[in-house]
Amino acid sequence: MPQIYRRLLRLLRWRLWIIEKLRPSPWQEMLAYAAVAGILGALAALLFRHGVEIIHYVMTGTGSGMVDSFRELEWWQRLAIPAVGGLMAGLVLLFGKRLHRGQSSTDYMEAILIGSGELPVRATLVKSTAAMFSIASGGSIGREGPMVQLAAVAASQFGRWRQLSAPQLRLLVACGAASGIASAYNAPIAGSFFVAEIILGTIAMESLGPLAVAAVAATLTVRTLSDAHTLYTVPAFTLHSLWEIGPFLVLGAMAGVVAPWFLRSLRQAEQLFAATSLPVPLRLALGGLVVGGLAVWVPEVCGNGYSVVLAILNGHLIWQTLVLVLVCKWVATAASFGSGAPGGVFTPTLFMGAAMGYLFGFGVNQVWPQGAADPGAFALVGMGALLAAASHAPVMAIIMLFEMTLSYDIIMPLMVCSVVAYYTARGIENQSLYSEALKKKAAEAPEPVTLPGSVADLTRSPTSSVTLTARFEDIARQFLSSRHESIYVTDAEGKYAGLISLHDIKPHLNDEAVATLVIAEDLRRDDVPSVAPAATLADALRLFAQQAGQTLPVVDPATGRLTGVLVKNDLLLALLEGRGAEKRGATRSPWQGS
Repeated sequence: MPQIYRRLLRLLRWRLWIIEKLRPSPWQEMLAYAAVAGILGALAALLFRHGVEIIHYVMTGTGSGMVDSFRELEWWQRLAIPAVGGLMAGLVLLFGKRLHRGQSSTDYMEAILIGSGELPVRATLVKSTAAMFSIASGGSIGREGPMVQLAAVAASQFGRWRQLSAPQLRLLVACGAASGIASAYNAPIAGSFFVAEIILGTIAMESLGPLAVAAVAATLTVRTLSDAHTLYTVPAFTLHSLWEIGPFLVLGAMAGVVAPWFLRSLRQAEQLFAATSLPVPLRLALGGLVVGGLAVWVPEVCGNGYSVVLAILNGHLIWQTLVLVLVCKWVATAASFGSGAPGGVFTPTLFMGAAMGYLFGFGVNQVWPQGAADPGAFALVGMGALLAAASHAPVMAIIMLFEMTLSYDIIMPLMVCSVVAYYTARGIENQSLYSEALKKKAAEAPEPVTLPGSVADLTRSPTSSVTLTARFEDIARQFLSSRHESIYVTDAEGKYAGLISLHDIKPHLNDEAVATLVIAEDLRRDDVPSVAPAATLADALRLFAQQAGQTLPVVDPATGRLTGVLVKNDLLLALLEGRGAEKRGATRSPWQGS
């Protein structure tokens, strides 16, 4: 018996033992991939954050917060820096087209919902670099959108390296998006529900489990590598009287009315800037000039408004100042968004909600003190209510506000107010923060993209195969060079003849003399059902229910040839996506609002 042959048998025995004792299930593998995607997403988000800080320091000469930096500048610097930043962002976008020529502008929501899960790297890097200039120069735009996009790209690249199927890759990109939200807001639960509720449209454990793992891995990574903490440190809020529920309900209705008008103003600003027909750099410079002009008198309009929200929640702004800041911030956000500045409006939406809620609570307090004992509580609830109304995701809004503040006492009014705001906004207009851009993407597609409806849509390339006369040594080498637990058998004409399972060769691994005499014909099984490429997913699911394997051979009934293999995990993920699409009803939009 040759020594190399004994070595083959020994290696096969080890592989079989590992599979039987230690081999994880496909869902367990997906959780491991999700954890890696979470770590990569957190690293990408941290790199973007540091890039913004460096550019901001170069442009302003100070490393303090955005609003504090602009307060220290001369009036002409407040006017010029946002315009210069917009111009630089536009130039990056203009000349960056040469770097990603031929690549699509696919963003993470499109890749998850109507794409294959593949995201363009160069196009994303160009757009993210432009976003750095817009954000660092004081644009009234959030940094969360680019952070989520970069995290999703990192997950997509990792999934492509692991050669995951399209359904698995889409889920991994969703995990990357969840890690980006968790990294931006230090809120792992909200990151999971953001993707589950808004993008996937389902909270089934098959998808929510990996999302949660990715978000937790990202949060732990950020907390390890930075000084991450509770995003909004606020005083303890309590519900002083049951009478306060009435004003909270009114605030919810108010947020539900304001949100559609806020979204309409952003779209109208976009149309106004497009009507100028200016080149992209000049259009972004004009948007920055509007922000800079407002910042000359009201520097609080610069940036995403984080520091101002903290001041509102802690009662450090008088109402007269807050009215001016609210109006100017609305105009500045519309100018930044409308000019095409890459970024997000998620945090500016929280800003608008906090200002609106505080002003409402202060007004009620002046007329009826028992109805609004603490206006700061109304600011906090207003954040969640406006976010719920704008995003059409009340569960995510409630969880996010709780995670960002860790203020449990405010949960009851926050829940009621967010739900009222959501239903009020839906009654006025069935458009959310995420509806418009993806609708444009779908309209630009040459053909309507539908969910996989047949086995052919999910078929992977054929795995390892041998002929009926293949020797045991050849079969052993195939198993050792493949990750799969089955090898397909074909006859001399290439027609499908059955399969050999790794477990089927187990009796021969300890009998070397018999193993030398065995050929594929002796080991093959013909009791495993095959499925036709034109069969429906429901037919394939019924076949999987009749046998315990994780794969089905895909055989062309006309020729009898093996065309590929259908993996059970791919089928389940595709069916899960189908249920989510039905619940979602309407498509949603990419990374403007992330």
